[in-house]
Amino acid sequence: MSDTEYIPDGYTAVTPYLVAEDAAALIDFLATSFGAVERMRIPGPDGGIRHAEVVIGGDAIMLCSVTPPQFKLTNAHINLYVEDVDSTYARAMGAGATSVLEPANQIYGDRGACITDPSGNTWSLSSPVEDITEEEVRSRLKAADDA
Repeated sequence: MSDTEYIPDGYTAVTPYLVAEDAAALIDFLATSFGAVERMRIPGPDGGIRHAEVVIGGDAIMLCSVTPPQFKLTNAHINLYVEDVDSTYARAMGAGATSVLEPANQIYGDRGACITDPSGNTWSLSSPVEDITEEEVRSRLKAADDA
């Protein structure tokens, strides 16, 4: 028996679940910005979305509107590995994102950027540009802190 038989096919052990004022608008944003593919949408009694799922890069994200009442509007910070940080950032900005950090090569070896989606979730966009060790990252961080 596998150690992970309890994880359904198409899911990972950790699956983000986003709660949004307008889940339909968030799905549109994710599709436009990150190429999300919707795989499920269950409407709620109030016209919102009771439960939906999208897939980005093979991984599922679950989301819903602010229903049932015990679900509160919350914000998440999600790291998303992408093929091209700059073009993904541009698509997200065109779809209504707010810039937190413009694309730049980062001290830890990734090209990265950061945006906030229209629902208030923060997305770090990352793509490795160099293969460095943890020791090298620590050395670079120390040098930056000492500068």
